[in-house]
Amino acid sequence: MRYLDIGTAPRISKIGLGTWQFGAREWGYGEDYAGQQARDIVRRALGLGVTLFDTAEVYGFGRSERILGEALRERPEPPVFLATKLFPVLPLAPVVEQRAVASASRLGTHRIDLYQVHWPNPAVSDGTIMRGMSALQRVGLVGEVGVSNYPLARWQAAERALGGRVLSNQVRYSLADRAPEKDLIPFAAEAGRVVIAYSPLAQGLLSGRYDRASRPANRVRAGNPLFLPENLDRVGDLIGVLREVADAHEATPAQIALAWVIRHPAVTAIPGASSVEQLESNVAAAEIELSDDEYAALSAASDRFQPVTGRAALPAMIRARLRRGSGHIRP
Repeated sequence: MRYLDIGTAPRISKIGLGTWQFGAREWGYGEDYAGQQARDIVRRALGLGVTLFDTAEVYGFGRSERILGEALRERPEPPVFLATKLFPVLPLAPVVEQRAVASASRLGTHRIDLYQVHWPNPAVSDGTIMRGMSALQRVGLVGEVGVSNYPLARWQAAERALGGRVLSNQVRYSLADRAPEKDLIPFAAEAGRVVIAYSPLAQGLLSGRYDRASRPANRVRAGNPLFLPENLDRVGDLIGVLREVADAHEATPAQIALAWVIRHPAVTAIPGASSVEQLESNVAAAEIELSDDEYAALSAASDRFQPVTGRAALPAMIRARLRRGSGHIRP
């Protein structure tokens, strides 16, 4: 395993484990997964040197935190960098403090290594949130403060409000979504901060498992416009380049996509895992060294991939849902 070089203790692994799927019904993994497989995945991740484990109070309405906490309590004490997220509804400082205590209780820990604001609240500045975060740091319940889904200006404003470093910004980043390269990653590299990439495989799009004739069934992916038939056609060129590079490394397209994401020194990735085997495959990506030519070829193929998203995708999504017989759009 490789680790970030930013002076945290414990060190942060370049491949972590995202745990949205632990206990969250929308992924459709079932009770066997939540009851046993999730714990097996965590146990194996620890054995492979993974230190970064990310969850959130909103995942499964706290169930993900409980499952992860129970699994980590079974460990033979290897160091972990435990991260969770506050959903910022009514984010007054006392509420932030209370919610951190509740998350720590569900996780079964006396210290949250990284406590993140899950989304920027459009109506409330970060001043009151960061007062709560500062208090949590003073009493030792929180180590580092982070944010998620923040634009650069608001990330920097959060730092000013905290009066100290906001270590990380957790954002969507993959070969299918490179927006963080514009300003977030350069800022992280210059300031000694971290970009935590979620959906580094674009929810599995970059695995090469899906096409127009074989679309995902679970609700999370089915509701993602990236999996519209037109986009599955458009991504074919990128998948082809991923396969070419994968063949050269005796790897899989998913492993190459992960290796591309974490090639930047300021970036770590938190893919989920539906099985121990998938976890092992994800972790192995940390050992793949892409050449400059391979990185450039993948980046060029990514540039050529222009998916239909946003409002332009809505008519196709409506048609797709009607074809599946749902007859309505889920919020």
